This record gives sequence, structure tokens and C-alpha cells, in this order.
Amino acid sequence: MRDDRRPDGDKPPGYAIDGVAMAVRPLDPGLHIVATPIGNLGDMTLRGLATLAAADLIVCEDTRVTRVLLARYAIARRLIAYHEHNAAAQRPRILRELAAGHAVALVSDAGTPLISDPGYRLVAEAIEAGHAVVPVPGASAMLAALVASGLPTDAFFFAGFLPQKEGARRKRLAALVTVPGSLVFYESARRLAAALADMAAVLGGARPAVVARELTKTFETYRRGSLAGLAAELAAEDAPKGEIVVVVGPPEETAPDAADIDTLLIGLLETGTVRMAADEAAALTGLPRRDLYQRALALKDRDDGGDAEA
Repeated sequence: MRDDRRPDGDKPPGYAIDGVAMAVRPLDPGLHIVATPIGNLGDMTLRGLATLAAADLIVCEDTRVTRVLLARYAIARRLIAYHEHNAAAQRPRILRELAAGHAVALVSDAGTPLISDPGYRLVAEAIEAGHAVVPVPGASAMLAALVASGLPTDAFFFAGFLPQKEGARRKRLAALVTVPGSLVFYESARRLAAALADMAAVLGGARPAVVARELTKTFETYRRGSLAGLAAELAAEDAPKGEIVVVVGPPEETAPDAADIDTLLIGLLETGTVRMAADEAAALTGLPRRDLYQRALALKDRDDGGDAEA
């Protein structure tokens, strides 16, 4: 069992909620990935507070941002910055802390670390070195926007930030056209109108979408409509302020027409039996196997001029 005092002789760690002090237990060694609020500091979990209060070191994107959170809960811990510009230099230092048996907490400026934030390589190298990696779940802008969007949540794809340039952005969107679920994007306020215009052009202007802004904050807003409609609205306005999440509904399912079904079955019949063709066509289209079997049988009879082999 680890001693509950810090190596530098500080008092036992803890945190406070509304002035009420809370003691915490020692934290096991390892890299603890701690989700932090995306706007409302009251969304910090009790487990997250206990983890930050007991950590030997807190690794964060911006120490100034993290200190605001720590001050809210009367937590005083050692901090170092870890972001895309210093990651290569800082990783060895953090890994040495882990090798020394320390508990290291990794946080982002807001939300769950590694979700469009630095940290992936650190986690991978910590695992490779044999250190424990412990998730401490909590707030996520992606999930908050998705569950409040009113769009399907049974299947979704998080696409992060789109490329800044139009050509690269449209190419990325083209790869997502057929994803069978809702799409979730992070976007900057100044590029929002251009991104929505490209989404409408590539994904389809009729697809439903939601623009969620400033989630959990005072000016939290949702704008709902079609991609084309939202793109037109935003193009006529000044760029909004704040953090933006865009959720796009899944592509509309359309049944293939009879000619397409016949083409598919004829191709499958060239290399297999009627039964095999019907089975594969059913898997590909989702249409009833019985109907496909009857149609494949008719096509086989037509081409053979006689009985078809089932």
C-alpha cells in the first residue's frame, strides 16, 4: 500500500466541493486518463476529482486551463504541459514518471482525452512499456451532441475535424457518404458555413443535421434542419462563436430497382447455383431470400431454356 503523503512531504491529498473537504485514497501507479468538463465545471465526476487529487503528476494540454478546474475543487498538484508541439520531448519524461511507480493523470483542456486531442502515442508507449492504463470516464462533446441531436444513435461514426481546404474536405466527406450511421464532426466556428456547404454537396442536401454550439455552457444552442438549409442559413450570417459539433443523420436507405436486382442475380448465377445466388443477393441487399430465389430461378430458366439447377 502506498503512503498517503506525497514524496515532497505535502499534506495528504484531497479536494473540496462547496467548501467541504474530501480526503482521497492513494492512487495505484499507472497512466489514468481522466475526462474533464466540456464547459460546465459541475460536470466533473467524483472519481475524476479523486484521481486528480491523488495523482503524483497531472499531464495537461494547457496548464492555465487545467488550473482553473483544479482551483474550483481546491486541488493542488504538480502539472506539466503535453500537447502536439512538445509531445515528442515530453513523452520520455512522462514515461520516466511511470517507470518510477508514480500515478500520472492525463487530461485534455475539455472532455475525454485522445478524442481529437493529443495522447494516443503516450498511451500506446505506456502500454508497450507495461504500465497500467486506466480510463476515468466523463464528459464528451461528441456524445453530448449525439444524444441531444434527435438523430439515430444506434450506429454512428466520429469523424473528428475535417480538413481545412475544400478539396481535401470534400474528398474526406466522399469517403463517408455510405457510412450506415449518423456522422459526428467537430468544426471551428469560422469554417462552419463552408463545411456545411461541402457536406450538403457531397453527403446530400436533404440529409438531416444538427449544429450544436457551446454544449453545457450558458449559451448552449441547437440548430436543426437539412444540410442544405443549415448551409444556406449559416452562409447568410456572421460566423458563430464557441465550440461546434455537427451531427448528420445516416443516408436514406433505398431499395434497389428490379433491373439492378436482375443484374446482380445474373452475375451471381454465372459462378453459382440458384440457391447460392439467392443467399448472396439477400445478404447484399437485405431483400427476402424467398423472393430473390424465385427471381433467380426465373432468370436461370430464361437463359437455359429449361429447368434450373437449385
